[in-house]
Amino acid sequence: MGLGGVYVGTAGIPVSAKRRNTIDGIRRVAELGLNAMELEFVRGVNLSAESAAKAREVSRELGVVLTAHAPYYINLLSEKPDVRRASVERIVESAKVAYIAGAWSVVFHPGYYGSYSSSAAVEVVREALKQVVKTISDMGIRIWVRPETMGGLAEVGSLEEVVAIVEGIDYALPAVDFAHIYARSLGSVNDRESFSRILETIETRLGSEALKNMHVHLSGIDYGERGEKSHLNFDESKFNWVDSIKVLKEFRIEGVIISESPNLEGDALKILEVLRS
Repeated sequence: MGLGGVYVGTAGIPVSAKRRNTIDGIRRVAELGLNAMELEFVRGVNLSAESAAKAREVSRELGVVLTAHAPYYINLLSEKPDVRRASVERIVESAKVAYIAGAWSVVFHPGYYGSYSSSAAVEVVREALKQVVKTISDMGIRIWVRPETMGGLAEVGSLEEVVAIVEGIDYALPAVDFAHIYARSLGSVNDRESFSRILETIETRLGSEALKNMHVHLSGIDYGERGEKSHLNFDESKFNWVDSIKVLKEFRIEGVIISESPNLEGDALKILEVLRS
């Protein structure tokens, strides 16, 4: 389920869209010369099946690739069984609605370590992910499901962890957020060599096919001693976003690059500029 090329867009409806709805968001993305948009289900899966079907139609017509972001209040590692169960259901629900919208990929945050070690956390999330993939496959849904690399040190989501979570599971690959990795490393992963190592790890462990199916998030970012604090615009951040894109080009990745900066489309257009330079 590769896309054949690189698509660049915004995490949600562009700031400059006149009306704050999905369809106008997709139209605005196309007007700006971008060709991807992430459906943000972060406060809950708030897109009706009818709107999702319309989004599919409009995005296909305009050549805009859709992805989706599952709700933020997912914690597959909660001590409470009902929270874990609800978390799995939220990912399934996100995948279901995203699939109706014709989306290519859905990303989720795995959750917090709590009392788990890294290796134990990986196993718990792996089992939950297998359950998600089996549930949606049984419904006839084909969509990439992706744990995201996370910026906070209390969150499961180092590159090593997300690679281990998806290894050997069908329709599962990581969502790679370079800004999160930079924040998690407290600023040390911030040059071409470090960025190259990220992609080399993915290629070695998950195969070159994974580089043809990349779901990437980029933004500026601020961090403290516990990792990520907040997203910033590229220009306000010390994150070396230009080189991260140059490395993505060098490795000839394909897939989607989503801007998560506050000025969504402003930085998405900068990503496009570097890709084309």
